[in-house]
Amino acid sequence: MDEDSFNIAVRKFLKEVGVTSQREIERIVRENKVDGRELKLRMTLTAENAPLRHVVETTIDLS
Repeated sequence: MDEDSFNIAVRKFLKEVGVTSQREIERIVRENKVDGRELKLRMTLTAENAPLRHVVETTIDLS
């Protein structure tokens, strides 16, 4: 795979992750399914066939 095709594939994957993740976050907040005034988020990126484990964490204030 050439570099341009690789970059396009990665960007397409990240766009799908971003859009679907945002929808799910908005849904649980809208449906009042969050305990407390903060939403603590963790996203873990792994690969089945490579030694990849990348964790991103954040807290969103809902007040």
